[in-house]
Amino acid sequence: MDFVSTRIITDDVKRLVQFYEAIGLTATWYTDGFAELSTASATLAIGSRRTMAMFGAGAAVPERNQSVIVEFRVKDVDEACRKLETMVTELVQRPTTQPWGNRSLLVRDPDGNLVNLFTPVTAEAIRKYSRS
Repeated sequence: MDFVSTRIITDDVKRLVQFYEAIGLTATWYTDGFAELSTASATLAIGSRRTMAMFGAGAAVPERNQSVIVEFRVKDVDEACRKLETMVTELVQRPTTQPWGNRSLLVRDPDGNLVNLFTPVTAEAIRKYSRS
């Protein structure tokens, strides 16, 4: 089995896609209500509320996430912070080196979803992520 995608349902697809493009992803638009932003290892899909009708209307509700963190490894988390600090809805935690060896920045996207941008900085963390 492969983990391939996470989908965020929103009332403003364009606004959310623009945020994720600002952190360095590129969107592929399939309709005006659905886009995918892919990396080498996974895809972040952004869909409108109306796309949920195909799966089960009301099963996902925009701007209600309180438990999931979307995470991206970036080349330089401090640079990412400088670039994003004026556009994020909430800068939760400035870049901080965590005990497991990643330097992490926590922000909220325009829908309030928690996003972790991180850069491995210890030898062990760098080794771990050089395999992926």
